[in-house]
Amino acid sequence: MEPIEIEKVQHLLESFINKDVYIHLETTNGAYASHFNDKAYNVGAYVRNAQVNFSQAKIVGDGKTFRAGLKLEMGWVYAEGLTEWTLHQDRQLLLAGHDREGRLMVALHISETPLGQ
Repeated sequence: MEPIEIEKVQHLLESFINKDVYIHLETTNGAYASHFNDKAYNVGAYVRNAQVNFSQAKIVGDGKTFRAGLKLEMGWVYAEGLTEWTLHQDRQLLLAGHDREGRLMVALHISETPLGQ
């Protein structure tokens, strides 16, 4: 994976506009939180192979962390805390954010075919 470059990632996000695509969206602090602090809450969200069609896509950030948003007909999907990206050969865009220890904190994966198939 490479550090996010807004112009490159923006262009790739726009290439999926007005197409039926599949998304994987995951946020987690996993078991990380409770291993080091028994008062911490373990939180996360997981959506896999949700088919969406978005009319607008935007990535913004301060150069360290980024937020990507996808405008759907009835609302928005967004992921915040992104730091890296990669494009797989089969046109699957993966955006991810890792903490200082390299642990996954957030992921947004976009593909024209179902993920994991």
